[in-house]
Amino acid sequence: MSLLLSRLGKPTLVRRSSLLPLLLLSNGFSSSSTLQTPPCSIFCGEPCGEEDFRKLTIRKATQFGITELDKKVPMELINGMGTIGASHGWVATLKDDGILRLQDDLNPVALDTDPKRIPLPPLVTLPHCQTKIVTNVSMSTSSPEDEDCVVAVKFLGPQLSFCRPAQSNSEWTNIRIEPPCFHSSRVMFSQKEKRFRMPGSGGHIIASFHLCGEMTKPRIRKLQCTHLPELTKAKRELLDSCYTTEHLVESITTGETFLVKWYRKEGEIFDGIVKMRTQEVMVFKLGKEENAVYTQDIGDLNIFLSRSEPFCVPASSFPGMRPNYIHFSDFDEMGSGSVAGKPLLTIKSMCSAPFQIPPQDIITK
Repeated sequence: MSLLLSRLGKPTLVRRSSLLPLLLLSNGFSSSSTLQTPPCSIFCGEPCGEEDFRKLTIRKATQFGITELDKKVPMELINGMGTIGASHGWVATLKDDGILRLQDDLNPVALDTDPKRIPLPPLVTLPHCQTKIVTNVSMSTSSPEDEDCVVAVKFLGPQLSFCRPAQSNSEWTNIRIEPPCFHSSRVMFSQKEKRFRMPGSGGHIIASFHLCGEMTKPRIRKLQCTHLPELTKAKRELLDSCYTTEHLVESITTGETFLVKWYRKEGEIFDGIVKMRTQEVMVFKLGKEENAVYTQDIGDLNIFLSRSEPFCVPASSFPGMRPNYIHFSDFDEMGSGSVAGKPLLTIKSMCSAPFQIPPQDIITK
């Protein structure tokens, strides 16, 4: 931890108002305007004088160093006890009672005096499946309180489950995804296509589920990755030895969709736990045809990978961010780097809640 702090700079206590966004957008219809916070990473929690709470500490994508907020959050969330994922700034928890809950505690702009805890229906486990280990969580809108919000939960193995939390008679729709290449996949929601989408292992196939259609019948699309970079024998052997995860991320501003391959490898062993280190991140742009084109240029965009649902924002909207960058964080490390092939900067981390929080809206009068 001391090494990480020295690399990032001394933590600085800032008041809630200093976290207000760097971007001001007018909606054009009233005197109200929307402020947005910059993207940030959950870092850790500092003692606040209360045994079961900590002050939230984050790292903004717009600055070097970490920021301690005047916001108290439950210590169990900072310690990662029961946290299984996040989407749109909502953290999902799953405890021994088998109830999945969505909480806004780790959202930097949510009030700690009135935290929201939204329980979802009791989970139903399909035969020969499990609902204890979750791959990730995705939401179709920015809040589970929206009437049309759909929450998707991908469990390790064949089961994928959907529900609409705001409906009074909400219950899970459970789907068995038979092909083993989807068993460790991560699900995301496409605002452009109004579908939940999920890449298979290797990134050569995508399953999608339309909200307006029959969600139990996925549409399967094969992909061909093209324009691959030339790699040395040593680099190929290194990537072949890595643990690889595939992520789909969509740019709302440009309408582009990217397939990101995140290569990680075992590093040192600490207290019997193997630490993972990022070796490479490759980005592919999905085209209209059945292809995914390798690219080192995503323009003004920044991509964020973590245990949260991945997201993408334009750098020009947030002064201090560099274009064509990718950011990543996990339990063992956090880092960033240019998509244009420059070396990635990775630093050791001991974060038990490695969630990236996308820009959050604040309505002002």
